[in-house]
Amino acid sequence: MDRMTVRPLPEDMSRLAVDFACPNRTLIHGCFREKVTAGGAERSFYTYIPKDLEYCQPCLVVAPPSREDPLAYLESSGLGRLAEERRLFLFLLIPREGGWRTDGSDADYMNAVYVAAQRRDYYVTMQDNFYACGMGDGATVAHQAAQRMTSEWSGLFTFGNLSRSLLETREVMASSQEQQGVELRVAAAKCQLPVWMAVRFMDEATADALDYWKEQNHAGPVPFSGQGADQIWMPPLVKRHSEVNEEQIAQVRLTLGDTEVTFASLDRMWSYIGLARRHRGYGQKDLRYFKSPEALGATLQRREFDGMARLWYEYVPEGCTPDRKWPLVLAMHGRGGTAETFFDLSDLFQVAEARKFIAVFPQAGIHQQKPGGLKNVLYWNGSHEGTPVNDVAFLRFMVEDIQSRLPVDRGRVYACGQSSGGIMADVLSTSASDLFTACASWSGMYHSKKVHSVYPKTAPVIPTLFLCGEKDALCMEEGEDPEFPFHLNDELRRDILEKLRRCKLDKDRMQTWVTEPISWYCWPDDQGVPMLTVGIVKNMAHANYPEESWISYDQFFCEFHRDEAGRLCYRGQIVRSVQNGTESQNHR
Repeated sequence: MDRMTVRPLPEDMSRLAVDFACPNRTLIHGCFREKVTAGGAERSFYTYIPKDLEYCQPCLVVAPPSREDPLAYLESSGLGRLAEERRLFLFLLIPREGGWRTDGSDADYMNAVYVAAQRRDYYVTMQDNFYACGMGDGATVAHQAAQRMTSEWSGLFTFGNLSRSLLETREVMASSQEQQGVELRVAAAKCQLPVWMAVRFMDEATADALDYWKEQNHAGPVPFSGQGADQIWMPPLVKRHSEVNEEQIAQVRLTLGDTEVTFASLDRMWSYIGLARRHRGYGQKDLRYFKSPEALGATLQRREFDGMARLWYEYVPEGCTPDRKWPLVLAMHGRGGTAETFFDLSDLFQVAEARKFIAVFPQAGIHQQKPGGLKNVLYWNGSHEGTPVNDVAFLRFMVEDIQSRLPVDRGRVYACGQSSGGIMADVLSTSASDLFTACASWSGMYHSKKVHSVYPKTAPVIPTLFLCGEKDALCMEEGEDPEFPFHLNDELRRDILEKLRRCKLDKDRMQTWVTEPISWYCWPDDQGVPMLTVGIVKNMAHANYPEESWISYDQFFCEFHRDEAGRLCYRGQIVRSVQNGTESQNHR
């Protein structure tokens, strides 16, 4: 396909058919013109989507030289080839007449494209893997955009000398803002960022930019060299903070003399810049290296179920030998995510390696999120053309498939998930409690308007854990709750009350404690078994962070198992309150 041919965006995306052999493949490909509002003015930008690209792949936002025609530059620079070979979404900015402006307005335009590219109107991207790039006079714009919203970008690379010192605007930042109704929250904080600059010669603006980014990255004073960079300033070897969530990985790289933009130079820089991801968590977003499932030894399984290709990743630690049975933990991604992305951002595989259990990362079915919108947003308990997707049946099928091949302890099968995946885990706690021993939901629980299937309830009562950020606009409400020390939205609040009733727990016998950054609220039964636990995470929006994986296993899952008779046990003792009961009895 001619990359320079601009195609019109479909007026009704819901009319495009889904390929059930690859449900999360983009429904459109080629070059398109989109619009965004920046600084009160409407601006355009080009979106290039390679054929057969799947959702949630890395996104590169580019400010090309103002003297170049953006579409011609897409072809001549090697950017189009980079997008195809590296499987990227590419967003190409369009300069105004007279060239790029360094007063901050074009930096705001670049950051507005970052936000606009996550609308899910025509494709699905993730905020975790957006990268800024600038060429020629566009280099200054890219640096300023990253400077204003460092915490939203995962990397920055530029070709060409800067026309303005970053030190002049070092305190200029965008404001923190919520994007209501979606997962995106723009924090606009200063933090570390991988940077690679190619300049013709050293000048004051280059030196200032290096000093600025070295300060943000806490880089060491002595530069190294290699991989096409003349100088590389590394992060410190000695670190004060835990790297469970944040990894000190951001280097500042400089190439002198060679500013020619070719596929080879782009690919060389991308090989380093593309390693990082900016993951959501409490406080600001955390930078970590991307954890590829295949590179870490996970195996991808594909099966057809109900006429749709379904997949999951299996991670089996070497220590989980076939001579005994091992726990099984399912981890389910959020709306619009994938099995691959959740393997990366949850870090549950590291818990599996340390604690010795089999970790599985299934991929959701599909759903049409907006009227006239995409019909294949990956979403648990969704529907296609009015027919619900039976994800409970799929997960039962998947677990049975795994148990037929791997040494699974059937008394230690657990489920967790984030957002839509948290809702799925909560659905499993009531509609597959015969299969699972305990379920943990992160930033999402049962919500009648977000579950498009009606599942029969299963009889056993199992313990549940819910973790949620205090700034989660999709789960929390403003103000105070008359009955609880936290204020969930009405749907989630009803779910908490239903759990208390179903488990026959006394609402007034709540236990509380704090382990920073989480405030805990627990309702035990008469035996002291924590059947319902809620954790509210300080200063966190709609997200999860890797420590939740450790907390969910070490402080929750491993406490529960079923004995050979199928009875729920807590710390080795039979839980009397849930024995000899049925679903109907528990509702009385």
